[in-house]
Amino acid sequence: MNNQASQQRLNRRYRFEKLFKASAIAALTLAASFLIFFFYTMISQGFSALSQTEILVEVHYNEASQKSYKKAVDKSYRKIVSRGWLRTLPLYMEDHPEIVGTSKMQWVTATGDVDQYMKGKPNRLKSKYKKQIDQLQSEGKVKLAFNVNFFTNGDSKMPELAGIKSALVGSILVLLVTMFVALPIGVMTAVYLEEFAPDNRITQVIEVNINNLAAIPSILFGLLGLAIFINFFGVPRSSAIAGGLTLALMTLPIVIITTRAALRAVPHTIREAAYGLGASRWQTVWHHVLPLAFPGILTGSIIGLAQAMGETAPLLIVGMMAYIPDTPTGFTEAATVLPAQIFTWAGESIRAYEERTAAAILVLLSILLSMNSFAVWLRKRFEVRW
Repeated sequence: MNNQASQQRLNRRYRFEKLFKASAIAALTLAASFLIFFFYTMISQGFSALSQTEILVEVHYNEASQKSYKKAVDKSYRKIVSRGWLRTLPLYMEDHPEIVGTSKMQWVTATGDVDQYMKGKPNRLKSKYKKQIDQLQSEGKVKLAFNVNFFTNGDSKMPELAGIKSALVGSILVLLVTMFVALPIGVMTAVYLEEFAPDNRITQVIEVNINNLAAIPSILFGLLGLAIFINFFGVPRSSAIAGGLTLALMTLPIVIITTRAALRAVPHTIREAAYGLGASRWQTVWHHVLPLAFPGILTGSIIGLAQAMGETAPLLIVGMMAYIPDTPTGFTEAATVLPAQIFTWAGESIRAYEERTAAAILVLLSILLSMNSFAVWLRKRFEVRW
């Protein structure tokens, strides 16, 4: 009887084990399916943003075009050629006066609706212009070319000219400010708390608060940055320095926690050996502990910076959602970042922005994955096993 009851209990455990294994496999399959679907959607939509429709038209560089850019092309082409491209012609003629009075056949950027029609996507192009595009295509005067504007232009109200350059440069400037503020302060704070600070009530309270700061919603750091840096210190709103300082506040707890973990991973025998040779506490930390903990510190710092680069909520509070068509050249100029640019394009009603949103997401994911992969490589490359 006892043997039969034991066998039944054993069979139940085996059944539970099989059920648990099947549930785990189902969960992994579901997660992988969502991931595959996400990447398929982003790649299929974003890949088309890398091409842009161009039309071969005769462009007139004359005085009439300088006064009214619309007269640079014949009337039949004015609804299918990008107005944004035509607006650049007067300035181009000012910079190149030798071209005034001439006309030449030239590939020019088409409107967003023409581009969507050429790609077989929903558009608002009228039927008469669709017939015109079909006729031009049969004559070899319409083509899909590599979309240079996506990488060389800033934001634009016309999707055919919209690009990520200003947002990408803004992200780099913000990340530089974050790095030069958060890393030194975070590492020095961690070194003091781990190696020099006495274990008393004050340091315990500080440690608890640091751990709590790492878990609070990021938008609260945006409110803190707005109150301190913009309202109190007068830092220019929407600037890279305002965004960078705000993200530095958010990154500080992560840098401190990861640095302390890296310092704790160094065996105490290293410290004891240095003390035995007459080294001071500072000499021990500087010459022995920090070099051994450096790979872990660097890995945690890169992961913290990657997280900061993907943040949007704190930057919305400090005004980095502004329309920025021009590339910022300094830390105090108005700037935006790539996540904010994606958020703006995702809210646009024009369908042509959808593919640009997906392409910008792919660029951001590529940067974040590269940073995380670099952090993993550094950890493997310089990892010391005790």
